[in-house]
Amino acid sequence: MRRLLSSRDSDWMHKLYQYLRQQGMPVSVTERGEQLELWLHQSSYEAAAKTLIQQFKDNPELAAAPVQAKRTSERGSSSLSFSLLQQSGWLTRIVAVLALLVFGMVQMYPETVLETLRISQYFSALPYDQPWRFITPVLMHFTLLHLIFNIFWWWYLGGRIERSLGISWLLALLLFCGIAANVIQYLFNGPNFGGLSGVVYGLLGFCWIYSFNRPTPLYLPPGLIIFMLLWLVIGYTDMLWINVANEAHLAGLLSGCFAGFVVRWLNPKMRQLH
Repeated sequence: MRRLLSSRDSDWMHKLYQYLRQQGMPVSVTERGEQLELWLHQSSYEAAAKTLIQQFKDNPELAAAPVQAKRTSERGSSSLSFSLLQQSGWLTRIVAVLALLVFGMVQMYPETVLETLRISQYFSALPYDQPWRFITPVLMHFTLLHLIFNIFWWWYLGGRIERSLGISWLLALLLFCGIAANVIQYLFNGPNFGGLSGVVYGLLGFCWIYSFNRPTPLYLPPGLIIFMLLWLVIGYTDMLWINVANEAHLAGLLSGCFAGFVVRWLNPKMRQLH
């Protein structure tokens, strides 16, 4: 936890707390003597929280402004839908919907979908005459568990990147990591594979390196990174009951780490998270 500020003005602190909570910040207020202290539960939100605090100082009436999140919080399942949408952007949603649609098509016409979307029709020739095939395998999932796992992480990681850096950066990462993962997987194992896993590991590597040793909205807890790395390592053993595109995972991770170094050096302006 990080202490953001302290104040003796209980009314002002209450309004600030309400405003930050409306914006989705994980904060709480404690008493220490005559002082009220505002604490942030997750350090990855520090930059965004400080921006919101400064906005509130400039305009304290923000706390009184009705926000959609509060209106929907009392509407049962609609509040969850609104919260999920808040955690994503248009590209995050479009890719997730396309993956769902393609999964449905795979259940009905598996051979047709595979022939249409796999990286190549051959085992020894990349599709330079059909360049879209370099990326289309990321939309194909062959089991429900695989689909759910990948969409969850795509939404969690891709949504944060899109909201923090913008749609252009997420699109660049999708193409760069997706193509790298697909090509390496193809070279090692042939064309019959699919899934967003390589991209997911690319986004993980990107967030990891981009936020390494500094607070940004893309910071990931060390436990999460360790879990995903262990899952990658386990994929190379015989412990799993499913076929795993190990080379795609590793290629995606390495390409994402490289992108993290490059974008960190370029230092684009981070967007304000609402």
